[in-house]
Amino acid sequence: MKRDILFYERQSLPLRRIAFTLAIPPCAMLALLVWQVVLGRSWGSHPMSNGNVIGWTIFLWIIYLRLLTVRLVTEVRDGELVVSLRGLWRAHHIRLNDVQSIDAITFDPLDYGGYGIRTTRQGTAYIASDNQGLKLKLKSGAEIVLGSQRPAELTRVLRAQQKPA
Repeated sequence: MKRDILFYERQSLPLRRIAFTLAIPPCAMLALLVWQVVLGRSWGSHPMSNGNVIGWTIFLWIIYLRLLTVRLVTEVRDGELVVSLRGLWRAHHIRLNDVQSIDAITFDPLDYGGYGIRTTRQGTAYIASDNQGLKLKLKSGAEIVLGSQRPAELTRVLRAQQKPA
């Protein structure tokens, strides 16, 4: 039984800014593949086998393409907040009964170590883009920063879903 989704947001990581840099290793392996396998010229004094060159080239391209498709997905279901970095990470479930406070905030992603899932002294941060989101303080004392392009709507939905203690 899949519970109704009350809020859904999917955000892309800002990889377009660094896509060129991320493409350097797979492109270098592709150049080596052409040089060694296609043209028949070995690279270095102890060259890799053609099978290894082909295997590593395919592996690096798969990793590169996978990184370009990663998304931060935020869902609010009945009594639960689910955050996942789809494509890399499993979902993190937060029961809304465990949330003490919810505040809309503006932040600098670098204060939390950049984009992605980050664990810092301030707590855990799930950040994909922009500088807006929510800060959740849990009853356990832990803090969670959740980036969102629609923080007001997410705050409203979360507060509506919290059950009185």
